[in-house]
Amino acid sequence: MSSETKSVCEQETYEYLYNAHSQTLYNYIYYKCGDKQQAEDTIQDAFVKLWNNCSKVLFEKAKSFLYTVARNIFLNEVAHKKIVLEHQNTLSNRTTNETPLFLLEEQEFMQQLKDAIANLPEKQREVFLLSRIDKKKYSEIAEITGVSIKAVEKRMSLALVTLRKQFGKI
Repeated sequence: MSSETKSVCEQETYEYLYNAHSQTLYNYIYYKCGDKQQAEDTIQDAFVKLWNNCSKVLFEKAKSFLYTVARNIFLNEVAHKKIVLEHQNTLSNRTTNETPLFLLEEQEFMQQLKDAIANLPEKQREVFLLSRIDKKKYSEIAEITGVSIKAVEKRMSLALVTLRKQFGKI
């Protein structure tokens, strides 16, 4: 039987391809991953894809089809493992050793601080937020607000005094 008349869909031809290429394909994937079970699963999946696409794959192209499919399956598994690992790392970074009581107190304090800042007079609040949140220098704040640097210093001082009265030294 010449290669032109061989159909991958015929059981005899399929078995020939399996016997001829499965071991070298297994070695190829095993050398890439170092895991016997993963290599066996990948080879099995590659041959299943060959069978499912047997009418589309020419006998002459079957070997390259198998290697391409096996490599792609392997790369997809590597990409999936990478995503799983990244997800596990983000989950482990989220866990803390703080007690639920501490976390609740922290949330309450943050809300009290936001309320205290919101209750500051407008000019003091503006200078405080530009300094502490936007990390602006006093000279930049003076330029933005259109007042002198001394006025910015005074407003900041008054804002800090007000906040300290509410919270004490933290």
